[in-house]
Amino acid sequence: MREALVCKEDQDMTLWQELLVAFCLVLILEGLTPFLIPQRWRCWVKMAAANSDRTVRLVGLASIVLGLTLLYVIH
Repeated sequence: MREALVCKEDQDMTLWQELLVAFCLVLILEGLTPFLIPQRWRCWVKMAAANSDRTVRLVGLASIVLGLTLLYVIH
């Protein structure tokens, strides 16, 4: 019985570790553009801010769907 609990705890820790790794990768990827090409990044941010809420939501939705699709294909 104790072994089952340890195994479950190990699985939970692994899940949290994987989520933390994924979050860290997002931060790294998000930071690359402003670090490497700050002027172009500012231009992109200004262009994004000029879009309507509907457009921003559609881009967000497309990103979510693409991410979920890629996760499904990978796994």
